[in-house]
Amino acid sequence: MSNFWQRTITGIAYVVVLLGMSFYHPITLGILFLTMTIIGCNEFYTIAIKGDNLPQKIMGILIAASAFLLSFLTVFYELPPKFMALLIPLICIVFIGELYRKKSNPFRQIAFTLLGIIWVGLPMSLIPFLVGVKSGFHPELLAGCFYLVWANDTGAYLFGRKLGKNKLFERISPKKTWEGAVGGAILALALSYPIAQFYTIISFTDWAILAAITVLTGNYGDLVESLYKRSKNIKDSGTLLPGHGGILDRIDSLLMVIPFVFVYLYLTV
Repeated sequence: MSNFWQRTITGIAYVVVLLGMSFYHPITLGILFLTMTIIGCNEFYTIAIKGDNLPQKIMGILIAASAFLLSFLTVFYELPPKFMALLIPLICIVFIGELYRKKSNPFRQIAFTLLGIIWVGLPMSLIPFLVGVKSGFHPELLAGCFYLVWANDTGAYLFGRKLGKNKLFERISPKKTWEGAVGGAILALALSYPIAQFYTIISFTDWAILAAITVLTGNYGDLVESLYKRSKNIKDSGTLLPGHGGILDRIDSLLMVIPFVFVYLYLTV
């Protein structure tokens, strides 16, 4: 019971901070997701270090944070997009830097360094473009994605607990079931209608498609993080959020959802 209340209080605080800072102003949104990018990358590299790995942690965090900052300044402060090219030499420095470290398996260290940038940094750096997809400041697009992810997770938990019998991906996540996946899909698709009534920036059809994208990619995002943690024999990515683990544990689905949602909206809206 104490764990239940701990999870509940932490969850409420997380949602209030997340939505409050996202909607209040572009600067607060930028501060929030830049911080989450840094913490998420730090958790990724901390996990990677378990075993015969020693990625360039500081460099990886710096590049991921730089990618987010450049995206944020491009969208909201009219920084010319050409400055995004600064990321190219930064990535090249990862390869050069390994020459001076004298660590075993140098290309494994390079691979883990780049993986943190790609898996955590890239999706987070797309958030400013997602919020500014129709010119201006539209955090409701991002908030809608959060609602759909939460609905999918909640439906999967409730249906899986009551009806779950057939394992979805037992090798990676023994508790997930097909019944839970279907329940999550039903709840997320159902939620797309009220979301469309409040957030009219895109049509109901678009929200329904985003719900379908969220269900599919969100489940894979959760499984990918589970695979990563299982490979290192750990339960949570961190301890920042009592009862919930780390930041990566909270945004694992979103890291896979955002790139697909971003591509859909930019190609169709």
